[in-house]
Amino acid sequence: MAHQAPPAVEAEGIVKRFGPTLALDGVRLTVAPGEAHALVGRNGAGKSTLVGVLTGLHRPDAGTVTFGGEPAPAFGSTAAWQSKVACVYQKSMVVPDLTVAENLFLNRFETGRPGGRLISWPRLRRRAAELLAEYGVSVDPTARAKDLPVEQRQFVEIAKALSFGARLIILDEPTAQLDARGIQRLFGKLRELQSQGVAFLFISHHLQEVYELCTTVTVYRDARHVLSAPVAALAKDDLVAAMTGEATSGTAAWHAPASKVRKDAEPVLRTEGLALDGEFDPLDLEVRPGEVVGLAGATASGNTALGETLAGLRKATAGRITVRGRAVRPGSVPHALDAGIGYIPEDRHLQGLVLDRSVAENATLTVADQLGPWGTVLPSRTREFARSMIASLDIKTQGPQQKVSGLSGGNQQKVVVARALARGPSALIAVRPTAGVDVKSKDALLGVVRRVADEGSAAVIISDELDDLRVCDRVLALFHGRVVATFGSGWSDRELVAAMEGVGERE
Repeated sequence: MAHQAPPAVEAEGIVKRFGPTLALDGVRLTVAPGEAHALVGRNGAGKSTLVGVLTGLHRPDAGTVTFGGEPAPAFGSTAAWQSKVACVYQKSMVVPDLTVAENLFLNRFETGRPGGRLISWPRLRRRAAELLAEYGVSVDPTARAKDLPVEQRQFVEIAKALSFGARLIILDEPTAQLDARGIQRLFGKLRELQSQGVAFLFISHHLQEVYELCTTVTVYRDARHVLSAPVAALAKDDLVAAMTGEATSGTAAWHAPASKVRKDAEPVLRTEGLALDGEFDPLDLEVRPGEVVGLAGATASGNTALGETLAGLRKATAGRITVRGRAVRPGSVPHALDAGIGYIPEDRHLQGLVLDRSVAENATLTVADQLGPWGTVLPSRTREFARSMIASLDIKTQGPQQKVSGLSGGNQQKVVVARALARGPSALIAVRPTAGVDVKSKDALLGVVRRVADEGSAAVIISDELDDLRVCDRVLALFHGRVVATFGSGWSDRELVAAMEGVGERE
C-alpha cells in the first residue's frame, strides 16, 4: 500500500475568542499537498480569523494545527512560520519603490564577502533571477515593483514565500484587482506550482473561480464549519445554500414591505452612462422619491467605487449624475454636497470621524458655513445643532462636547450619519452603513435610512451584508463592474448571494 503524504496543513477543533466574540467555534480544515482548496463563507464566517491562526498571527484558544504532519511553530517564531506558510493578500505587500530583487530578499541581504557590510548587488540580482526561474516566474529582477502588473506582483510574493520553504500559500481574494486575462495568467501559474507539490488555500467571493481552480471546498458559517466536499460533486445552488443557511426552496426572510414608490414620479437621483474605467461599466440608474435602492456586490464588484463616485470622491470617466435635475460636477465633494448628496462612508475611522474631536464638531463638519455669520463658527450654535441631531438619532453620549473616541461603535456610526444628514440631503448614499455595530444599532441605523426616503428623499445602500439590503425597495446585484441581476423586495438570500458571487444572472 502506497504511503500517503501528510496534509500540507490540518487544523482541528480551532476555537478563537476576541473578548465576548466567538470568532471560531471548533472549526477544522485539511489541505492536501499540491491541492487547491477553497475556503468560502459570508462576511463574519471566520475565514480571516482562521487565516490569522494558520499564519501565526493569532494564538488559538483551543485546537491544533499541523504542517506536513508536524506541530505548528511556537507562537511568535516568525522565521519558523515563514518556512511553513505564507499569505498573499488582496492588497499587495511588496514595497513599491524597491526592485523585484530587493523585495525578494528584503531583510536577508547577503554581503559581498564574509563579515562585510556592503551588499553585493550583482549577487543579489543573480540569486533573484535564479529564484524566479526556479518557479517559472518571468519577471525582470531589476524592475521596480510599482511598475509591475498586479498579477506579476503576486507572482513575486509567491516566489518569496516559497524561497523560505513554505509549501502552503494562502491566497486572500487574489483576483480582486485583476482583469480576466490577469486571472487566467494567475491560475495558470498556480496550476504549475501545484504540479510541484505546492498547496493553495483559496479565499474568494467569486464562486465561479472556485469551480474553475479548486478541487475541494470548505464552507464556514457563523464561525462554524458547515461542510467540506469535492467541488465537482457540489452543485452551485447547494454551495450557496451552505453559505447562507437557506435551502434552495427556502422562503425569503424579512424584507421591506411592497414599495409604494410612484413609478411616474420624477427621479431624485439619476445617472446616465456613468462609468469609471477599471471599476464599473456604464450605468443608468434612477432613484425616485421615497425609494431605497440597494447596490449589492462583493469585493471588486465595483459597488463601493460607484458610491464614492456618486459622492464626488472619485471622478467618473464617462456619464453624468443629476440630483433633482441639477447636474453634479464630477469628482467634486463640495459640489456633491451643494447638489444635495449626503454620504455615509465605508470606514468611519478612516473617512468618517475625527476621533479626537467632539460629537458636536464631527456632526457639523458639513454645515460649518451655517454656524455663524461671515464664515465664523459660533460654539453655541454648534452645540445647539448637535443636540438636535443627538436627540433625533438617539446618540448615547455625555453631551455634544464628548470626544467621539469615547463612544461605542454604534454611536460613533450614528455621528457619521448625523453629519451626512446635517444638510438635509435629497439623496443619501450609504456604504456598508452598519459595519461593525451591534444588532440594536444596526436596526436603528437602517431605520434612519428608511426614514430619509419615506420623507421624500432618495436613498442608496451599497453593501454585501444581506441585512443592510432587506430595507431596500429594489436591489441591483453587481459583479465585476456590471449589473447582473435586479430584484424586487422579495428576494431570497440564496438568489441574491448567487448573483453577487457570479453564479446566477438574471435581468
